[in-house]
Amino acid sequence: MRLSQATEEEYTENHQEEVLEKYDKESRLRVFDNKGLAWIVSLTAVFLSLYHLYTSYFGTPVTLQHRSLHVAVILILVFLLYPPFTQSKRNTLHWLDALFALMALSTTVYVFLEYEGIIERGGIPNSIDLIFGAILVLLVLEAARRVTGWGLPLLAVLFLLYGIFGREMAGLFRHRGYAWDEIVGFMYQTTEGVYSTAIGVSATYIFLFILFGAFLQKSGMGQFFNDLALAAAGQTKGGPAKVSVIASGFLGSINGAAVANVVTTGSFTIPLMKKIGYKKDFAGAVEASASVGGQILPPIMGAAAFIMAEILGIPYSQIALAALLPALLFYLGVITQIHLRASKEGLKGISKDNLPEVKKVMAERGHLLIPLLFLMYMLFFSGRTIIFSAFLTIIVTIVAAMLRKTTRMSFRDIYEALENGARTAIAVAVACAAVGLIVGIATLTGFGISLANGIVTLGGQNLLLTLMFTMTACIVLGMGLPSIPTYIITSTMAAPALVELGIEALVAHLFVFYFGIFANITPPVALASFAAAGISGGNQMRTGFTSMKLAIAGFIVPYLFVYNESLLLTNTTLGEGVLVTLSAVMGVVMLGAAAEGFFRIKIPIILRLLLAGSAILMMTPNLLYDAAALLLLLLFLGWCLSRPDFWRR
Repeated sequence: MRLSQATEEEYTENHQEEVLEKYDKESRLRVFDNKGLAWIVSLTAVFLSLYHLYTSYFGTPVTLQHRSLHVAVILILVFLLYPPFTQSKRNTLHWLDALFALMALSTTVYVFLEYEGIIERGGIPNSIDLIFGAILVLLVLEAARRVTGWGLPLLAVLFLLYGIFGREMAGLFRHRGYAWDEIVGFMYQTTEGVYSTAIGVSATYIFLFILFGAFLQKSGMGQFFNDLALAAAGQTKGGPAKVSVIASGFLGSINGAAVANVVTTGSFTIPLMKKIGYKKDFAGAVEASASVGGQILPPIMGAAAFIMAEILGIPYSQIALAALLPALLFYLGVITQIHLRASKEGLKGISKDNLPEVKKVMAERGHLLIPLLFLMYMLFFSGRTIIFSAFLTIIVTIVAAMLRKTTRMSFRDIYEALENGARTAIAVAVACAAVGLIVGIATLTGFGISLANGIVTLGGQNLLLTLMFTMTACIVLGMGLPSIPTYIITSTMAAPALVELGIEALVAHLFVFYFGIFANITPPVALASFAAAGISGGNQMRTGFTSMKLAIAGFIVPYLFVYNESLLLTNTTLGEGVLVTLSAVMGVVMLGAAAEGFFRIKIPIILRLLLAGSAILMMTPNLLYDAAALLLLLLFLGWCLSRPDFWRR
């Protein structure tokens, strides 16, 4: 197709890999010259995928054994695949890494062999327990450093030191202090440390949905989304930017990897956006904001919704419904600014001759929607468990792909999907294990409660101030971390502050989830925006701030649903839901116009501020505020209509 050829002329595959490796440490993998080593890695990854498929259907071993096996195999893959330093050779395996892999294996072998003894000792470790526990803690820290960078392991080390020396602190965060032996035993022998809920969710929901995404990719789902988005929106004003939003939103919901999504989809969409006239920084920002937003978009939400369901003990369907309207408002805000920017700069869409037809796209690959529709049925209507639903959906994906020759998967494709799924799951699993150290110390010392009290005290019992402090804490905690570990940390550290002020738990968790995710496009550490700038050739910081502007609805909507829970479509009637949706849609469009400073004509700064204020009023639950917002909107429209240049476009 001509579009893909144009893309290949501007950005080669090598450049795509270079950008991905620069901004996503998860992609800096070894490629062995030794075929024997390559097969060991491949078979280990496939074993892990088959193990999780088997246990999703037949049931898992006891919790501690299941989680320890998951962590151990993930650690083995880390030390086999990830070199210790950027300058390290990537075609050979150092003997020390082979030793680390064997040590990782020993930690789960010991749990399986000594399980009854561990249980009988009731959390009081003997000397051998402590040896294997210390090995596990150190291996998790080193694996996290290799996969995610220094930020997460350093945070974990700080928490471990806090657990030991907390008695030396003064004030709110002082605690009695714990010996190293107590901490190691807690981290290794219980389901509150490394083997906590975080790794439990990784070993069930997250792994299976990542595997599902790997099978979808093998079937050609990524190309299908791109072609469908092109066919639907490519010809409209600023078409390639809208294609980026649609394709990245769908893919981001499935894979939950913002940086990888930016590079995968952006290598196709960013050159197209530049080609029709969008500036470098804006083109990169569109892709970054759209990719990050996929993680707040149902049905999958990058698997975060399943973790939230596990933590809160509520049905997944309730979380997906609550997240739906805010996510759609976020994307409406992005598309509004894209459209207005195209109108302001006179940018056209792509010629119809260069676009696929919807009918042809659906005829060729429309059957790939069957797995997604089946998954939604299983999650919302079947009453079966999420794990079993994920297992069946993977099977349905393979069967559905067989319906046409162009998407049919060979045995080799299935094998590679099993391998790729395990490889992709490494980053999240390692981060969840490291987060287990942080959450474990927070649980052991009561740090989470102390931090929540500190935030509330700092906010002076004022909800708005508390929300602002919580938002800041979430963005700082989320900088440079994958979205799922970020959510687990922020839900433990920051969400309790909002709950303490009477906010419903689901609302509080969605609030911290939003801002933890948007850390990826918030300078100074905005990895998704930086990756997009690497593809577009734009300035990193300008791309980051432009991403924030495009995502402005995402920064405001969480505040609004805290004050107006009807935005989450919970505890509301159909009529109220319709009214809330309409007013929110109007508000987001007005907010987009204010952010872009254009509505057929350039809007002066005073009127932009007025329009932004009226947009926020429009999205509040107060009828008086709605009336005031409508009045301000009418005044604004009156001003527009009175301008001669308004009619010349």
